[in-house]
Amino acid sequence: MEDRKIYILFTDTGTLFTRLIKIYTRESYNHVSIAFDDQLEEIYSFGRKKPANPFIGGFIREKLREGLFKRAKCVIYSCRVSEQEYKQMRAKVKKIEREKEKYRYNLIGLLAIILHFDLNRKNAFFCSQFVATILNEKKGLLMKPPSLTTPRDLMNIDEFNFVYQGMLHTYPVPEELVTTHLERISERLVG
Repeated sequence: MEDRKIYILFTDTGTLFTRLIKIYTRESYNHVSIAFDDQLEEIYSFGRKKPANPFIGGFIREKLREGLFKRAKCVIYSCRVSEQEYKQMRAKVKKIEREKEKYRYNLIGLLAIILHFDLNRKNAFFCSQFVATILNEKKGLLMKPPSLTTPRDLMNIDEFNFVYQGMLHTYPVPEELVTTHLERISERLVG
């Protein structure tokens, strides 16, 4: 069976809440999501349900060029997983998505992580805890419990391969833009 790829997306939306988190973490990227395709059509995480309010959160399906992502900086990594691991990861995400009203944002867990306290709350995640929980389907990938995993911890996983860094709205360059650009260059060279 052929391996599959999953994508881990680290973002900085530049909001006031993000800037406050950056003061504490001193990290460039403090939000993390998981995607199951290279076009990032299926992006999942735990975060804001309403862009204007950072305190109302839970399970979210993020859109590449909408909401807070429109102005976001990002770095994207891929990770090879087996077909079985890929299916298990997607199944876990889809189960949470089907039951999303049962889940909430784990704000208390963020406070616990600051104190290095392993706090597991039923049906509650912060972004890196959620992504780490999904990644646990690939054995041996994580060195910490999901409830103590930060975006920085995920970014430092050796099995991750760099894909892209820059403004999220420019990833990926749409094929039709590349084709149009190449046609213009060709016309200039010929004419």
